[in-house]
This record gives sequence, structure tokens and C-alpha cells, in this order.
Amino acid sequence: MRPTAAAAALAILLTGCGGGGGGAGNSGTTTTPPVVTPPISGDSALADPVVYSGNPTASLASATESAAIVKSTLVLNGQSIAYTATTGHLTGTDTRTGRAASFFYVAYTADGKDPGTRPVTFFYNGGPGSASMWLHLGSFGPKRIQTQIPSNAILGAATPADNAESLLDVSDLVFVDAVGTGYSEAISPARNRDFWGVDADAAAFRDFVQRYVTANNRLQSPKVLFGESYGAPRTGVMASLLETAGTRVSGVVLHSAIMDYNSNCSVLNNRSCEGYIPTYAATGNYYKLANPAPSDVTSFLQEVRSYSATTYRDAAGRWLSANTLPQPTVAQQLFKYTGIPAASWQTNLNYGPDAFARELLPGQLLGRYDARVSGAVGSALTADGDPSLTVVNNAFTNAIRSYIGTTLKYTTASTYLTFNDIIGTWTFAHDGKPVPDTIPDLAAAISLNPAMKVLAQSGYHDLATPFYQTELDLQRLGANANITVRNYASGHMIYLDDTARRAQKADLVQFYSSLGK
Repeated sequence: MRPTAAAAALAILLTGCGGGGGGAGNSGTTTTPPVVTPPISGDSALADPVVYSGNPTASLASATESAAIVKSTLVLNGQSIAYTATTGHLTGTDTRTGRAASFFYVAYTADGKDPGTRPVTFFYNGGPGSASMWLHLGSFGPKRIQTQIPSNAILGAATPADNAESLLDVSDLVFVDAVGTGYSEAISPARNRDFWGVDADAAAFRDFVQRYVTANNRLQSPKVLFGESYGAPRTGVMASLLETAGTRVSGVVLHSAIMDYNSNCSVLNNRSCEGYIPTYAATGNYYKLANPAPSDVTSFLQEVRSYSATTYRDAAGRWLSANTLPQPTVAQQLFKYTGIPAASWQTNLNYGPDAFARELLPGQLLGRYDARVSGAVGSALTADGDPSLTVVNNAFTNAIRSYIGTTLKYTTASTYLTFNDIIGTWTFAHDGKPVPDTIPDLAAAISLNPAMKVLAQSGYHDLATPFYQTELDLQRLGANANITVRNYASGHMIYLDDTARRAQKADLVQFYSSLGK
């Protein structure tokens, strides 16, 4: 089914500047060919003759599992790590239906490590419709683009440089693109659009993971799923599917998650916006609008959480059920926390993030993905509706296309599709609901594998997937020592902030050290 207008509005986009995926697809039969592995004694470039497309009806007649191989080194904490970058395609095939897709991926594997004990982590962005460009060149790969977040200066041409916060010291890293993004495409008789839905998408990613671990002798490796934004609910469903299929998942990282669309007031406007109030307060405090100014931000946000879960929740419930105006003291307290005038709260107590972004600073629009980045209304910064995306989008788009062809030595006549606008055709229905609630899927995965570790990482200034709503959703899993929540002074792409990324890396190292314990 097509999503509701509200669901489509919130469906968590990491919008790229688009770009075509190549020409029309072909038709034929589905095959799963053997892996064609270039020699690994040195670099081996790949000139891929296939033209890839992100069109809904596109598909490949067949697919070849081939890759470019590049050797390199990275110094982390004074230690030189020799690694191999493998860039190409693997075919994920559903063993029950035969439906298959050719997944484009880039794997960074440390040389000389025991594949039986070395973790392997699968990274993917969300959208739906985003390639994994942001995680690949922004977070924990061996190369990273340096940004100036939270500055609102538009980032110019950027060349990926060695990443001091790479996770290559603790895990091998596999960045993979969803079907219809990057260079990933369905294989006939399937079409790209056949994979554009909650369940079909997660099943396809399951098939890719299983193919990767089989083809690369990683069956015994600890496996970690790392999904950002819509990639987090994908992870919940995928973890359950993998566990059911007998592939053990050691850990999952939920980065800027929206696990339950049904609990988010930006998706369904008859839900309380209590999950957003602490984000509003954190942002108001960033702009020095909180009154009184808190001496300790952590304690301040805990106070706002408590207020949101009690007084605000009760008042919002009465507002939603009977349009009952809140007591003046409620609106006044919300003004003190957030900087949004009491009169605005009296007019609409269930105050949504779009209104907050427009109205907190007169004449300015706050970034949806990072509310610390703002721009003057009518300026180039706000032309695309989110200044926090505008400042980095073109630099990342241009860099990933150049990086794949030059550094990774994989070339094709196609244009790498950083973002495909497929929200309107995505099937959001899942488990009997029009929009997904994937907490039960994650619960099922944990039930099958009680040792599974879960790390949720969120940014305080993210107006797309608010940190407190993620906390509320995860509370439904009950007390579990294997579930850890960490929040940072950053936005949706937490890692674009240098200080936040370093804190993330420290938390992730601790997370990896706990796997299997």
C-alpha cells in the first residue's frame, strides 16, 4: 500500500542530490553465479560493463559477482593496520522464492586476522531511498570527509582523508546499498520496486548478509548490523529474519532510530509529541533560550524528560481527545524549557517539529537533521528545506562518486545513485499496521538470541528521529542489561560533529568488547 501523507512526510530521508542510475534494465532468468575473486596480491581495478538503474521497473538480466581490490594501510592509535578494500557486487537470493538482487557493496577487511573471531559489521543508511553514502564517508570507514558541523558554511569540494575514528581496529566493515540505490539493482524476473517495502527490503538485506558471510568464510565471525534512520527499523526486522534463518547476530547498532512510526507525532498527528519535547529543550538551550539557563545540561534534559512523561503527557492527552486547553502553567513551563512562546503552546499543545524549526528563531529555519544549523528564510541555505543537509549534501555526493572510481578503482558507465525518491511507492505496511512498529521484531530477535547486544545512539538536536522517542520505544523491551542507550550533542548524522564522533567511537569500542560476553 502507499503510505499516508503524514507517513510519507516523516519517512526518514537522507536526501542526496539524486542523479540517474543509468539506463533501463533488462530481463532474463535469475542466477546466483560463483564469486569471481581477483587476485589479492596487489590492486586489481574493475571496469564494470553493466549499466545500473534505479527505475522502479528496472532489473538485470543476470548478475556477476566481481569486485575491484585495493590494498591500503591506516594508522589508528599509533598502530598501522593493513587492509583490503573490496568493491563490487554480490547476489542476494531468497531461498524460498528465488527472488534475487545484485547488491553493490564496499568491504574493508583487516589483513591477517582470524575470520572466525574478527567481527564484521554491515552498514546501511535509510530513507527509504538513500544509498549508504553518509555512513560510508562520514562515520567509521577508513576514509572520512571532514565537515564543519554545526557551522552553516556550505562545504566545498572535499577529498576523503584518513579517519582517526575508524572502527577498522575492532571490526571489518561492509557498506551496502539498498536495491534501487547506489549501484544495487533487482535481477529479473524481479524489478526494483518489488523490494520497496518494509518486509521485502529487510528480507533482501538478510539475503545479502547471508551471501556475504558464505562467500567470504565469515560464518563464525561475530556479526553486527549498523542501521541509520530508516536503517534502524530495517535492522529490527532483519535481525529477526536472520535469527530465524539460523544466522546469529551478535549485536545491532540503532543509529538515529525510528523504531515505531506509530508512536511519532510527526507521522500520526493524533499521537502525543512528548517524544520531541526534550529535543526542543536541548535546541532551545543551544540558542540560549532556556530560562533559567541550566548549569548542567544532562540534569536539565532529565528534568524535561520527566515533565514530558507526566504533566505534558496528561495535558496532551486531554488536548488530543477533547481539544481541552492546557493550564497556563503548562504553556509557561514549556516556554521556559524550549523558548517557544506560551501563546503558541496554548494554540497547539501538540507542537510538531516542522513548526518548531520554522518558529523558534524569527526569520530563520532550523535544520531538520541538525537543529543547530540554521539559515535565513529565503536564502540558499533554506532553498531545499533543511540547511543542515544543504551544507554537506553536494560535497558528499561528488566525493562518493569520485572516491569509488579513483581510490577504490571500480568504474562503470552508470552514475552512482545517492538518493532515489521512492517514498511515494514504498510499502510501509508491516505486521498488520499501515506504518511499521519494529520493536516486536527486535524483541523476537532478542528472544531467539538473548546474548544479542543492542546499542542505540541518537543526537540531542535531531528533529527527524528525536532521542527521547527512541528511548520511549526501547523501554517496551523491558529491563535488559544488553541494551545500551547513548545520546550526543549532535544531530541525525551524529558523526558529522567531530566531538560527538569521538564519543561515539569510544562507546562503540566498548560495545564491540562486550560481544559474546
